[in-house]
Amino acid sequence: MPETVEIGLGRSVRRGYHLHELALVPTRRTRASAGVSTSWQIDAHTFSLPFAAAPSDAVVSPTTAVEIERLGGLAVLDGEGLWSRYEDAASELASLGPSTAALQEAYAKPVSPELLRRRIRDLRAAGVTVAVRLSPQHTVELADAALSEGVDILVIQGTVISAEHVIANDEKSALNLKTFLADVDVPVIVGGCGDYQTALHLMRTGAAGVIVGYGAHAGSSTDRALGIDVPMATAIVDAAAARRDYLDETGGRYVHLIAYGDMGSGGDIAKALACGADAVMLGEPLAFAAEAPGDGRFWDVTASHPRVPRSVVLSVEDDERPTFEELLLGPAHDASGQRNLFGSVRRAMAKCGYSSVKEFQKAGLVLHSGRP
Repeated sequence: MPETVEIGLGRSVRRGYHLHELALVPTRRTRASAGVSTSWQIDAHTFSLPFAAAPSDAVVSPTTAVEIERLGGLAVLDGEGLWSRYEDAASELASLGPSTAALQEAYAKPVSPELLRRRIRDLRAAGVTVAVRLSPQHTVELADAALSEGVDILVIQGTVISAEHVIANDEKSALNLKTFLADVDVPVIVGGCGDYQTALHLMRTGAAGVIVGYGAHAGSSTDRALGIDVPMATAIVDAAAARRDYLDETGGRYVHLIAYGDMGSGGDIAKALACGADAVMLGEPLAFAAEAPGDGRFWDVTASHPRVPRSVVLSVEDDERPTFEELLLGPAHDASGQRNLFGSVRRAMAKCGYSSVKEFQKAGLVLHSGRP
């Protein structure tokens, strides 16, 4: 039975755990890192690293998408970002002020479906896997523009998503995922979610992947603004239980889990995979790369919300910013665990005796909740 705590007369709540409260437990067998595979496949698309770059304009551009895929990951372009709003998005990014008001002003310009089509054509011409994120609120409006240009993977992502997004007095814009996905021929990843029941409902829509978490990071204020937070370790384990039940329910249909949030080091990523994730989505850890379009700044899609912004712009002042390659594959020249992220993951898998991500999902975990 889930662990519960009574918070007052007649009201009990479940206890949830964050990734930093867990530790991996090595087994009696270890392996050489060279014998470990970190590959991840969703539908017909295979990646040598189990990760997707978050759809933040500070991380993913048509140019960086090429580099991220070269290094082994999947880059998700924000279909409602600056690249779909401005002809010269690079100049807009360069002149963008760090304040919330400046972000709101920049993102107030309407999305251009034609610009969205053009960015997708650019990605296809570059030969990368084309993944585009749309919000639940605007999927019905913009999906045709994206799908008509031949996206490979569609990502429908919000802070929290449900199987049916209801918009008062606007039935034409309402998104019913089950009916929508029935007519889509490409794999669709949906999220985020933070509990068993929502994960199971999202799987039943026919999604190929479910995002667990909302991308919590150092500048996120979703917990303070909305009172919503996701203890990622518990959320991933619960979603993995939903996946097992859905696998039995459908006689073998497997849905991928992508963990997003509260991960800043290789150890965090390793623990997310051990909890049951197939891959992770990274935003803030990549934003300070030398090639990142945010030029040392990071913000997520909630930072520019016109009424309830839920994150601030993070920035780093460092003339020695690492490259994407150093961040993802190393070599690392410090002991922070924040560089050579997937070199760390490979070593963790080897130390625990597992040769693939799927096997690593069975790794032993121990709770040490007193640790900061």
